[in-house]
Amino acid sequence: MTLRIGLTYDLKSDYLAMGFSSEAAAEFDKEETVEGIEHALAEFGYAVDRIGHIRALTERLAAGDRWDLVFNIAEGVAGYAREAQVPALLEAYDIPYTGSDPLTLSVSHHKGFTKQVVAGAGVGTAPFALVTVSSDIDRVTMPFPLFVKPVSEGTGKGINAGSRVTSRDELISQCRYVLETFSQPALVETYLPGREFTAGVVGSAGRAHVIGAMEICSSDGAESHAYTFFNKENYESVIRYAPVTDSQLTKAIEDVCLPAWDALGGRDFCRMDLRADAAGRLSFIEVNALPGLNPLHSDLPIICRQQGIPYATLIGRVVDSARKRYRL
Repeated sequence: MTLRIGLTYDLKSDYLAMGFSSEAAAEFDKEETVEGIEHALAEFGYAVDRIGHIRALTERLAAGDRWDLVFNIAEGVAGYAREAQVPALLEAYDIPYTGSDPLTLSVSHHKGFTKQVVAGAGVGTAPFALVTVSSDIDRVTMPFPLFVKPVSEGTGKGINAGSRVTSRDELISQCRYVLETFSQPALVETYLPGREFTAGVVGSAGRAHVIGAMEICSSDGAESHAYTFFNKENYESVIRYAPVTDSQLTKAIEDVCLPAWDALGGRDFCRMDLRADAAGRLSFIEVNALPGLNPLHSDLPIICRQQGIPYATLIGRVVDSARKRYRL
């Protein structure tokens, strides 16, 4: 019997048409991403049914439609738990789906909660504080330089050339920018000056593996100190991705990624960011439990391409991981 797979997603063009700015719509997907996943699933003989965003899913469920499995990349729109909305709805209807459950997606989308969980599991991460209101800035006592970013955004949103702060005035200014622009707390953490990496993980907690990793190297014209929104949007001209091939470095990356993924109870796939301190020790930065899957431009497919792993194989491995969990 052919497995019928539904596909849930948020299209960037839909939200731009609603008046969202390019930064506000940065996490949503392009048509080429949906097409890429659809074609990859078809290569494995699956029958693919496009569903769309959560409201379309709600209408389909109310009409009685059901699927053997849903391949979910829907980011959601509002709230810290926005990535968890589609999975929660699918669980209410007892429909299997790819990716992490609502708990993991909610925790991992709040960078402060995520760091508390992984630190509690003994995974190294930079000291941090949360600034929920302006008066909280007075309680930030960590030594400079510090790094400031929104607590619950992806794709580099809210990270810019001013995110690295070296004085109290800069700290106040950047925290206020985050509070006012994104209407959410600012995460303030000790700035790590070393090399930066992003790694792909496939599989669920307890039986996952690092599929590959790459170093984020800045070129002329890049914003310094971090993998900022500008750098991500213009990566082809200002960023160089260097595949990690050294076995010792690979092991160090695995020693951060896999315990962190286990602690979070993650499922099927993710992308994890790491950075080194002045002594070269790697620390957990954050995890994207619903990473971008644009065949050409998203980091996880780029990592796979560097490792000689075809895009369709990546999609197939995600489905295989979900099928094993559900015993489909």
